[in-house]
This record gives sequence, C-alpha cells and structure tokens, in this order.
Amino acid sequence: MKRLFRVVRTVAIGLLAFAFLLTAFTRFIHYPNPIDSVRLALAPASKTPTLMPAHIIAPAASPIVWPTAKEVMPATVPWGSSTLGWQEFLDKSNTNAFLVVRNGVITYEYYKPGITASTELPSYSVAKTMTSILIGQLIHQGKIKESDTFVHYFPEYKTGTTFDQVTIQSLLDMESGVGVSDNYPTGPSGWGVGIAQMYATTDLNFFIKHNRKMFEAPDTKPDYRSVNTQLLGLIIQRVTGIKVADYFSQNVWQPVGAQYRATWNVDHVGGQEKTFCCFNAAARDYARVGLAMINGGYAASHSIIDTA
Repeated sequence: MKRLFRVVRTVAIGLLAFAFLLTAFTRFIHYPNPIDSVRLALAPASKTPTLMPAHIIAPAASPIVWPTAKEVMPATVPWGSSTLGWQEFLDKSNTNAFLVVRNGVITYEYYKPGITASTELPSYSVAKTMTSILIGQLIHQGKIKESDTFVHYFPEYKTGTTFDQVTIQSLLDMESGVGVSDNYPTGPSGWGVGIAQMYATTDLNFFIKHNRKMFEAPDTKPDYRSVNTQLLGLIIQRVTGIKVADYFSQNVWQPVGAQYRATWNVDHVGGQEKTFCCFNAAARDYARVGLAMINGGYAASHSIIDTA
C-alpha cells in the first residue's frame, strides 16, 4: 500500500510539474493556456469565435427594416457529376444560413436547425473586407495615404530591411512581401506555423515583432497573406485612437442599420482586433454591408464605401 501511495504521489507530482511547465511555455509564446489552446485547435470552424475574447459592435439604434418577399428556389442544384434537391444541397453543404437579396428585398431565407436570424456567424476572411472598408474611409478623409508606410505609424517596428518599405497600398494589394504565408495547418500538429500563431496569439504586437522577415521586396508579386490585413488593422487603431470594433460600429454598422450586435475577436481582453479573420455577425447584417456595396457604397443616405 505504501508503495502504491508513493507511485501515485510521484505521478501526481509529475503531472503537476508538466502542467506548470506547459502553462509557462504557452504564456511565454503568447498562446492561450494549454486547455484553451487544445479546445481552439480541435473546435469546428463555426465554434472557434466563442473560444476567444471579443469586442462588441453595437447594433444600430434604429435598425433598418428589411423588406421581404417569397421566392421559390430551384428544385435541383448541380453537384459534381449529379444533381441534388435544394434541401439536400443545403444539408450536404452544411449551410448554416442562406439568404437571397433581390433589389434590396430578402426573397429567400434559410437557417439550419439550431441557427436563427440573430446567430452570430464567423466570417473569417470576409473580415478583410470589413477592415479594407475602414481603411478606405480613412484614406477618403485624408487621415492616411496609400503611399504611407506601415512603419510611418509604427516606427518602433523598423528593421532596416525592405519591411520598412511596406505601404498601405502594398498591404491592400496583398503585395507586401511580409513572410507569413497562409499555409493553414490541419489539427493540433500544425499550430506552430505562422498563420496559426497569428490566429491563436494573445498578443498581436508580440507576433508582429517576431514576424517581420520578408519573403520578397514589397510590390514584387501578389500573394494572399492574412498578415497584410492584420497590419492594416493595427494602423486603424493607431490612427483613430479607439478600438477597431468601436470605429467600425460608428462608421459602418450604425449607418447600414444593423439589427443585431456583432463581435470582433481580439488577442486578449481589451486588446487588438484580429482584423484578418475574426468578425462575427448575423446573416441579415452581413447582407446589409453587401447591399451597400451594390448601391455604390451607400446605405440609405450614408456613404459607407468611397468608390473613387
């Protein structure tokens, strides 16, 4: 019995020591604690936003009411070499929400069981569009210029390399050359790659500081890299002096007449929005931004997107 007790005690001490070291390691690399990191790595894409802190984007004080009508969807949909019935297509594609908007009218609206009109759905890279809208507004207002370099606003990040030549235009065009590729990992084993670090990090400034190596000089070639939009998000916060979520609420979400709140995931509570990925909103309110684009950048009388 004494021997068993010693074995159990030794194992318990070993597990506690391992947990302590693992927690210290994740804190050192600015990842969530081990349990939260594993949950984030294993969660389905639709659930990950609920596992990270977020800033709230308030809905409009007087939401714009969507007019609705009824439109019959096609009986069948092409699927590979065959066809599927409409509902079978929605089920097989695991569609959470599907809206059809014609001439400003919602003519069809579907939500998967468990999803409602108010459910916040992750947009992932659609967040890049939301970020670019804000950058466009700031350019139109004369607060920033496309020719401005990133380090003009963040001189503390100068490296003496071509990183210092990266401009807002380079970032918008995905031609910055910053060496964080979008080679998305599968499963926990891939969470050490750059894009996964940027997604999971609890300190975006730490991440950028340690990821300024260049793949090529700016404006050499286009290459889709999410880090470009994250750098734009940092610029938005520094220039406006407020949270990106708050600025977005004031200049986009309120004017388009959003009915529901949205959220923007951040690196830590009170921190910086992950502007390359993590905007979450209801389907109807996503459609409001899309409608503004169709209407030449206008939502009612409000100019949301400068077309110049």
